[in-house]
Amino acid sequence: MFSKTHKLLFLLIIVVLLSTTISACSTQSQLGDLHMLAMDQMPSEVKSAPTTVQTAYQFASANPDVMKNIPCYCGCGNIGHTSNYSCYVSGVDDKGKITFDNHALGCSICVDITQDVMRMLREGKSPQDARAYIDSTYSKYGTTNIP
Repeated sequence: MFSKTHKLLFLLIIVVLLSTTISACSTQSQLGDLHMLAMDQMPSEVKSAPTTVQTAYQFASANPDVMKNIPCYCGCGNIGHTSNYSCYVSGVDDKGKITFDNHALGCSICVDITQDVMRMLREGKSPQDARAYIDSTYSKYGTTNIP
């Protein structure tokens, strides 16, 4: 009924579909139950960035209450940033439209700090625990940008 080539092609399609599904599930489980802004709401520069940068933008922009209390130690206080949140978001208008800051696209310290906060929250740590960890780990790079 089906040729050997058709059977192999069908099997290949099934394998590709299963691996795509497993990969998507794996990404979601790595993010845990963290509140994340949808990727379709991100600017094109973020969409084309490495995955760690993308998830940092998604997390930081969706969690201002947490991230406005997390400092950054990359020196960005000199450009007016007042928290790690400022590395990702420069403003939110009265309708909730976010204006993204492109600083974290090129700063591994900003992204590392956000990824550490995400990891700690997934582990069940409090935002205060995350803040203490960030202060003790990253203060060697400079001064806090939280006034």
